[in-house]
Amino acid sequence: MALMYHIKAAPGDIAPYVLLPGDPKRVPLVAALWDEAHLVGDNREHCTYTGTYKGMPITCTSTGMGCPSTAIAMEELARCGATTFLRMGTCGSMQPYVKQNDICVFDSACRFEGTTKMYVPTEYPAVANHQMVEGIIQSLETSGLPYHVGTSRCVDAIFTYRPEPETSFHNYHPHNWDSFLTDLAQANVIAGEMESSAVLVLSRIWGLRGAALCIAVGDLMQYYRSGEKCLFDKSLVYNDSTAARLNQVACDAMLRIYQNDQQRNGQFK
Repeated sequence: MALMYHIKAAPGDIAPYVLLPGDPKRVPLVAALWDEAHLVGDNREHCTYTGTYKGMPITCTSTGMGCPSTAIAMEELARCGATTFLRMGTCGSMQPYVKQNDICVFDSACRFEGTTKMYVPTEYPAVANHQMVEGIIQSLETSGLPYHVGTSRCVDAIFTYRPEPETSFHNYHPHNWDSFLTDLAQANVIAGEMESSAVLVLSRIWGLRGAALCIAVGDLMQYYRSGEKCLFDKSLVYNDSTAARLNQVACDAMLRIYQNDQQRNGQFK
Protein backbone atom coordinates (compact mmCIF):
# COMPACT_ATOMS: atom_id res chain seq x y z
CA MET A 1 0.00 0.00 0.00
CA ALA A 2 1.27 3.49 -0.84
CA LEU A 3 2.34 6.10 1.66
CA MET A 4 -0.65 7.66 3.43
CA TYR A 5 -1.31 11.15 2.06
CA HIS A 6 -1.64 13.03 5.38
CA ILE A 7 0.41 11.18 7.99
CA LYS A 8 3.16 10.10 5.55
CA ALA A 9 3.30 6.56 6.89
CA ALA A 10 2.83 3.12 5.34
CA PRO A 11 1.97 -0.36 6.66
CA GLY A 12 4.90 -1.51 8.76
CA ASP A 13 5.51 2.00 10.07
CA ILE A 14 2.68 1.96 12.62
CA ALA A 15 2.34 -0.18 15.75
CA PRO A 16 -1.04 -1.62 16.81
CA TYR A 17 -1.00 0.56 19.96
CA VAL A 18 -1.30 4.27 19.15
CA LEU A 19 -1.29 7.33 21.40
CA LEU A 20 -3.08 10.38 20.01
CA PRO A 21 -2.06 13.75 21.46
CA GLY A 22 -3.28 16.91 19.78
CA ASP A 23 -0.11 18.97 19.66
CA PRO A 24 2.62 17.84 17.22
CA LYS A 25 5.26 19.26 19.57
CA ARG A 26 4.19 16.81 22.27
CA VAL A 27 4.97 13.72 20.17
CA PRO A 28 8.79 13.73 20.52
CA LEU A 29 8.36 14.37 24.26
CA VAL A 30 6.21 11.25 24.53
CA ALA A 31 8.63 9.24 22.42
CA ALA A 32 11.53 10.34 24.65
CA LEU A 33 10.03 8.18 27.41
CA TRP A 34 10.32 5.02 25.32
CA ASP A 35 13.17 2.53 25.13
CA GLU A 36 13.52 3.17 21.41
CA ALA A 37 11.82 5.61 19.03
CA HIS A 38 12.22 6.88 15.51
CA LEU A 39 10.48 9.53 13.44
CA VAL A 40 8.04 8.10 10.89
CA GLY A 41 6.44 11.19 9.41
CA ASP A 42 5.92 14.90 10.05
CA ASN A 43 3.33 16.56 7.84
CA ARG A 44 0.88 19.35 8.60
CA GLU A 45 -0.52 18.70 12.09
CA HIS A 46 0.43 15.02 12.03
CA CYS A 47 3.78 14.10 13.57
CA THR A 48 4.40 10.38 14.09
CA TYR A 49 6.99 8.40 16.04
CA THR A 50 7.10 4.61 16.39
CA GLY A 51 9.15 2.57 18.85
CA THR A 52 8.96 0.32 21.90
CA TYR A 53 8.08 1.01 25.53
CA LYS A 54 8.97 -1.72 28.03
CA GLY A 55 8.48 -4.33 25.33
CA MET A 56 5.30 -2.84 23.85
CA PRO A 57 5.28 -1.80 20.17
CA ILE A 58 3.90 1.73 20.22
CA THR A 59 3.19 4.68 17.94
CA CYS A 60 2.38 8.28 18.81
CA THR A 61 0.64 10.47 16.20
CA SER A 62 -0.58 14.01 16.76
CA THR A 63 -4.12 14.74 15.60
CA GLY A 64 -4.19 18.51 15.62
CA MET A 65 -7.17 20.29 17.16
CA GLY A 66 -10.67 18.91 16.74
CA CYS A 67 -12.47 15.88 15.37
CA PRO A 68 -11.96 16.48 11.60
CA SER A 69 -8.17 16.14 11.67
CA THR A 70 -8.44 13.40 14.31
CA ALA A 71 -10.63 11.35 11.98
CA ILE A 72 -8.19 11.85 9.09
CA ALA A 73 -5.29 10.59 11.21
CA MET A 74 -7.29 7.59 12.45
CA GLU A 75 -8.43 6.62 8.95
CA GLU A 76 -4.85 6.45 7.76
CA LEU A 77 -3.43 4.91 10.95
CA ALA A 78 -6.01 2.10 10.77
CA ARG A 79 -5.01 1.41 7.18
CA CYS A 80 -1.42 1.05 8.42
CA GLY A 81 -2.29 -1.51 11.11
CA ALA A 82 -3.34 0.47 14.19
CA THR A 83 -5.93 -1.32 16.31
CA THR A 84 -5.90 0.41 19.71
CA PHE A 85 -6.27 4.21 19.94
CA LEU A 86 -5.80 6.24 23.11
CA ARG A 87 -6.50 9.94 22.94
CA MET A 88 -4.27 11.83 25.37
CA GLY A 89 -4.81 15.54 25.81
CA THR A 90 -6.02 18.41 27.94
CA CYS A 91 -9.49 19.27 29.14
CA GLY A 92 -11.38 21.85 31.14
CA SER A 93 -13.16 20.79 34.31
CA MET A 94 -16.95 21.06 34.54
CA GLN A 95 -17.29 19.72 38.10
CA PRO A 96 -15.94 21.25 41.33
CA TYR A 97 -14.30 17.98 42.36
CA VAL A 98 -12.19 17.82 39.17
CA LYS A 99 -9.13 19.84 40.11
CA GLN A 100 -6.26 21.16 38.02
CA ASN A 101 -3.83 18.35 37.09
CA ASP A 102 -6.40 15.64 37.83
CA ILE A 103 -6.70 12.94 35.18
CA CYS A 104 -10.06 12.50 33.44
CA VAL A 105 -10.79 9.11 31.90
CA PHE A 106 -13.61 9.44 29.39
CA ASP A 107 -15.69 6.30 29.10
CA SER A 108 -18.15 8.23 26.92
CA ALA A 109 -18.58 11.56 25.16
CA CYS A 110 -21.35 13.96 24.20
CA ARG A 111 -21.13 14.37 20.42
CA PHE A 112 -21.34 18.15 20.04
CA GLU A 113 -19.26 18.03 16.85
CA GLY A 114 -19.95 17.43 13.19
CA THR A 115 -17.38 14.87 12.10
CA THR A 116 -18.90 11.70 13.56
CA LYS A 117 -22.33 12.68 12.23
CA MET A 118 -20.83 12.16 8.78
CA TYR A 119 -20.25 8.51 9.75
CA VAL A 120 -23.25 7.54 11.90
CA PRO A 121 -26.48 9.19 13.15
CA THR A 122 -26.55 11.30 16.31
CA GLU A 123 -28.24 8.46 18.19
CA TYR A 124 -25.12 6.30 17.87
CA PRO A 125 -23.25 6.44 21.20
CA ALA A 126 -19.67 7.56 21.71
CA VAL A 127 -18.39 5.00 24.21
CA ALA A 128 -14.92 3.73 25.07
CA ASN A 129 -13.73 0.16 24.81
CA HIS A 130 -14.24 -1.51 28.18
CA GLN A 131 -10.90 -3.35 28.13
CA MET A 132 -9.06 -0.09 27.60
CA VAL A 133 -10.94 1.72 30.36
CA GLU A 134 -10.20 -1.18 32.70
CA GLY A 135 -6.49 -1.04 31.87
CA ILE A 136 -6.32 2.73 32.29
CA ILE A 137 -7.95 2.54 35.71
CA GLN A 138 -5.60 -0.25 36.79
CA SER A 139 -2.62 1.88 35.76
CA LEU A 140 -3.93 4.98 37.54
CA GLU A 141 -4.64 3.02 40.71
CA THR A 142 -1.01 1.95 40.75
CA SER A 143 0.19 5.52 40.15
CA GLY A 144 -1.74 7.00 43.06
CA LEU A 145 -2.69 10.06 40.99
CA PRO A 146 -6.15 11.61 41.40
CA TYR A 147 -8.48 10.63 38.56
CA HIS A 148 -12.14 10.67 37.55
CA VAL A 149 -14.10 8.48 35.14
CA GLY A 150 -17.02 9.94 33.25
CA THR A 151 -18.43 11.69 30.21
CA SER A 152 -16.77 14.38 28.10
CA ARG A 153 -18.35 17.30 26.30
CA CYS A 154 -16.68 17.08 22.88
CA VAL A 155 -17.12 20.18 20.70
CA ASP A 156 -15.82 21.66 17.45
CA ALA A 157 -15.30 25.23 18.67
CA ILE A 158 -14.01 26.54 22.00
CA PHE A 159 -15.28 30.11 21.64
CA THR A 160 -18.96 29.11 21.36
CA TYR A 161 -21.69 27.91 23.71
CA ARG A 162 -20.20 29.72 26.68
CA PRO A 163 -22.20 31.95 29.08
CA GLU A 164 -19.53 34.59 29.70
CA PRO A 165 -19.62 37.98 27.94
CA GLU A 166 -17.30 38.60 24.98
CA THR A 167 -16.31 34.96 24.54
CA SER A 168 -16.70 35.17 20.77
CA PHE A 169 -15.27 38.05 18.75
CA HIS A 170 -17.26 41.28 18.62
CA ASN A 171 -19.37 40.08 21.56
CA TYR A 172 -21.32 37.66 19.40
CA HIS A 173 -23.52 35.75 21.84
CA PRO A 174 -26.78 33.92 21.00
CA HIS A 175 -29.01 33.41 24.02
CA ASN A 176 -28.98 29.62 23.75
CA TRP A 177 -25.36 29.69 24.90
CA ASP A 178 -26.34 30.91 28.37
CA SER A 179 -27.28 27.58 29.94
CA PHE A 180 -25.33 25.10 27.80
CA LEU A 181 -22.46 24.42 30.22
CA THR A 182 -24.56 24.48 33.36
CA ASP A 183 -27.08 22.03 31.90
CA LEU A 184 -24.28 19.63 31.01
CA ALA A 185 -22.68 20.01 34.44
CA GLN A 186 -26.04 19.16 35.99
CA ALA A 187 -26.05 16.03 33.83
CA ASN A 188 -22.71 15.01 35.40
CA VAL A 189 -20.51 15.68 32.39
CA ILE A 190 -17.09 15.94 34.04
CA ALA A 191 -15.01 17.95 31.55
CA GLY A 192 -14.82 19.40 28.07
CA GLU A 193 -12.40 18.90 25.15
CA MET A 194 -12.42 18.53 21.35
CA GLU A 195 -11.35 15.09 20.10
CA SER A 196 -12.65 12.20 22.18
CA SER A 197 -15.89 11.45 20.36
CA ALA A 198 -14.07 10.90 17.04
CA VAL A 199 -11.75 8.39 18.70
CA LEU A 200 -14.59 6.56 20.46
CA VAL A 201 -17.05 6.46 17.56
CA LEU A 202 -14.67 5.62 14.71
CA SER A 203 -12.82 2.89 16.58
CA ARG A 204 -16.12 1.24 17.49
CA ILE A 205 -17.69 1.29 14.04
CA TRP A 206 -14.48 -0.19 12.59
CA GLY A 207 -14.38 -3.01 15.15
CA LEU A 208 -11.25 -1.57 16.74
CA ARG A 209 -10.65 -0.11 20.21
CA GLY A 210 -10.65 3.47 21.45
CA ALA A 211 -10.49 5.35 24.73
CA ALA A 212 -9.57 8.82 25.94
CA LEU A 213 -7.82 10.35 28.90
CA CYS A 214 -7.02 14.00 29.54
CA ILE A 215 -5.39 16.12 32.19
CA ALA A 216 -7.44 19.01 33.56
CA VAL A 217 -5.77 22.35 32.86
CA GLY A 218 -8.54 24.70 33.99
CA ASP A 219 -12.13 25.19 35.06
CA LEU A 220 -14.69 25.81 32.30
CA MET A 221 -17.21 27.05 34.89
CA GLN A 222 -14.89 29.57 36.54
CA TYR A 223 -16.04 32.64 34.64
CA TYR A 224 -19.67 31.61 34.69
CA ARG A 225 -19.53 31.72 38.49
CA SER A 226 -17.66 35.01 38.63
CA GLY A 227 -19.47 36.77 35.79
CA GLU A 228 -16.14 37.94 34.35
CA LYS A 229 -14.89 37.80 30.78
CA CYS A 230 -13.32 34.47 29.82
CA LEU A 231 -9.57 34.72 29.20
CA PHE A 232 -8.04 31.40 28.19
CA ASP A 233 -4.48 32.53 28.88
CA LYS A 234 -5.49 33.36 32.45
CA SER A 235 -7.67 30.36 33.23
CA LEU A 236 -5.79 27.48 31.55
CA VAL A 237 -2.50 26.32 33.09
CA TYR A 238 -0.46 24.01 30.87
CA ASN A 239 3.27 23.86 31.58
CA ASP A 240 6.18 21.43 31.35
CA SER A 241 5.15 19.69 34.57
CA THR A 242 1.58 19.21 33.33
CA ALA A 243 2.80 17.83 30.02
CA ALA A 244 5.24 15.46 31.72
CA ARG A 245 2.48 14.02 33.93
CA LEU A 246 0.15 13.54 30.96
CA ASN A 247 2.83 11.89 28.83
CA GLN A 248 3.86 9.42 31.53
CA VAL A 249 0.27 8.57 32.46
CA ALA A 250 -0.64 7.88 28.84
CA CYS A 251 2.38 5.66 28.19
CA ASP A 252 1.81 3.67 31.37
CA ALA A 253 -1.93 3.32 30.70
CA MET A 254 -1.30 1.94 27.24
CA LEU A 255 1.34 -0.39 28.66
CA ARG A 256 -1.19 -1.85 31.09
CA ILE A 257 -3.65 -2.34 28.21
CA TYR A 258 -0.91 -4.14 26.26
CA GLN A 259 0.03 -6.31 29.23
CA ASN A 260 -3.61 -7.28 29.76
CA ASP A 261 -3.81 -8.23 26.08
CA GLN A 262 -0.74 -10.43 26.43
CA GLN A 263 -2.38 -12.26 29.32
CA ARG A 264 -5.31 -12.93 26.97
CA ASN A 265 -2.86 -14.37 24.42
CA GLY A 266 -2.78 -11.15 22.48
CA GLN A 267 -6.52 -11.10 21.82
CA PHE A 268 -8.92 -8.24 22.37
CA LYS A 269 -12.71 -8.04 22.10
